[in-house]
Amino acid sequence: MLPTGVTVIAALGPAGPAGATASAVCSLSLKPMMMLACLDRGSRTLLAVQGADRFGINVLRREQRPTAEVFATKVDQAEKWATVDWREHLGIPLIEGSLAHVVCGLHDVVAAGDHVIITGDVLEVEAIEGDPLVYHGGLFRTLGSDGSKS
Repeated sequence: MLPTGVTVIAALGPAGPAGATASAVCSLSLKPMMMLACLDRGSRTLLAVQGADRFGINVLRREQRPTAEVFATKVDQAEKWATVDWREHLGIPLIEGSLAHVVCGLHDVVAAGDHVIITGDVLEVEAIEGDPLVYHGGLFRTLGSDGSKS
């Protein structure tokens, strides 16, 4: 399969922040700027996204593998968020140190197989330099580089 970047999709729910690791995330449109993410139908984060009518995409750095692993579990949301430094911005929980944060207003929710596709209108993007965490072949990986340009 294709290698993908690793993200944590996040929203604020009635009980506090909710988040789930997701690798099925991509740009949907440039004009208007929109994003797409896929979440399991039974995801507690999906319920928080729908309730908040917005969501955030935290693009993880290679050093944030433990974050990806804990947010991929079914442990209590409060336990997940206790493992990371985060801040609220525009009503979205953002994980500190992530390569990028994308804040989206919920545009649509589409059922597809055992997942749900959420689309969002991009409200704000923040990005820093760094190396991304990648998922490929059932494993978390980092990008290797020989330093050359193609």
